[in-house]
Amino acid sequence: MVAVALAVLMAVAAPPAVPPPPVVADEFRRSSERGLAAWTPGDVRCDGGALVSGAPLRRPLNTIGWRGPNAQQSVTLRFDIDASGRPVSITRGDARFVPNDDIAPALAASRFPARAHSACSVTYAVAVAPFATAAVPDLVSYTVTPLNGRLPMPGWERIREGSNCADAPRPQPLVRALPDFAKLPGTPGMKEWALVTYDTDAGGKPVNVRIGTGTGNKALDAAAVKAMRESRFTGGARKGCSYPYWRQPEVLPAPPMPEKSAFPAGDKCPAGQDWASQPVLRFPQAYNRRRIEGWAVVSYDIAPWGAVGNAKVLAAQPSDDFGRQALQVIQSAKAAPSQEGRSGCIERIRFAIHPDAGDSDDTPDPVILGG
Repeated sequence: MVAVALAVLMAVAAPPAVPPPPVVADEFRRSSERGLAAWTPGDVRCDGGALVSGAPLRRPLNTIGWRGPNAQQSVTLRFDIDASGRPVSITRGDARFVPNDDIAPALAASRFPARAHSACSVTYAVAVAPFATAAVPDLVSYTVTPLNGRLPMPGWERIREGSNCADAPRPQPLVRALPDFAKLPGTPGMKEWALVTYDTDAGGKPVNVRIGTGTGNKALDAAAVKAMRESRFTGGARKGCSYPYWRQPEVLPAPPMPEKSAFPAGDKCPAGQDWASQPVLRFPQAYNRRRIEGWAVVSYDIAPWGAVGNAKVLAAQPSDDFGRQALQVIQSAKAAPSQEGRSGCIERIRFAIHPDAGDSDDTPDPVILGG
């Protein structure tokens, strides 16, 4: 007993281990610093490794990332191409976390020549450039759709090189003209933008108005230049001012959705499930950003006490992200208690964007289809 007590006492009284030396902030900044991360797709191969060519893939939106020896990352997507040239059945080739949720949506918004292919893959590699030297179009693109925080000041300084428009007193808009965006052609799955560059005369009138950079939508470019020429600012001659005009993507409809009867097991639950606690309906935000619709079919059981269990994705399009979101939707619900519960239930969940959404950034709700 004495020996045991002594051992406990010695364990308690033992000096703590020497902690590792702290990481010096300057040392960390030298080895790893933030920059603009641009994700670029590589070659697309299908049908056993054959190279597939055609229109270039949509580039994922830029993010703010970390530079340094361990900062390089890549992600591989696997998919098929349907007869219209649309990427479908998109899945991640690995389970690692990727700090850019726009990679799969960007692929879903891309198009190939109209020919079906199977077993396709593409790898996206990231390059992180210092804000002070990053490409200006990439920096502007990030300000139009900032995925993970505000653009740091070195990025803004890079965009504003040669401009005195931000000097005090900064010109303030007196009249801000805008294009009629609803009348401009859009692109399914892609936000179009145009950065108008201009000077102002002593009276605050924009002069030398031109397109600095953008996505190349000619109608938007012309409307943006016209709108800037009609705008007015507080007085004071300025050089190199800029302003972005952007248009939301056109809705990209989901591929055709199968009926419940297309699945071998069929639906073993009565039609019109009456939920005691309704499913929480949420649209995948990364796909809403590009206005991409989708669907998923899930199977599940209901315990006698009403809990949903054994939920599985039977099918999802255009990517498995809609399947994961559908599982969250169905698992958030609860049925009324019953004697025996239910098994083999099937629900079809459609993620649709309301036609009146317009340029709103509000996230639409999915719809659970009956029958």
